[in-house]
Amino acid sequence: MVKPSAHASHILVKSKSEAMQLSSNISKLKDFQKYARKKSECPSSQKGGDLGWFRMGQMVKEFDEAVWSTPIKTVSAPIKTQFGYHLIWVHEREE
Repeated sequence: MVKPSAHASHILVKSKSEAMQLSSNISKLKDFQKYARKKSECPSSQKGGDLGWFRMGQMVKEFDEAVWSTPIKTVSAPIKTQFGYHLIWVHEREE
């Protein structure tokens, strides 16, 4: 069986407070992409945080769980992983 896949973007920052502050300024995808380009510490920042399509289980556990539980086209709460704090925007999912 093929695992479900998702298309998501993220912003990676060092602190939860920075993630919370950014989150409060994001209401639509354009905002998310702008902050990803300016603030994210991930190389994906050059693409507005876009990670493209990936399968369930390909990302670290905390990130993966957030991708599958965050409503589509909204920004997630800050998610802590070994890399820092992520804000995630889920574009779409194929179950």
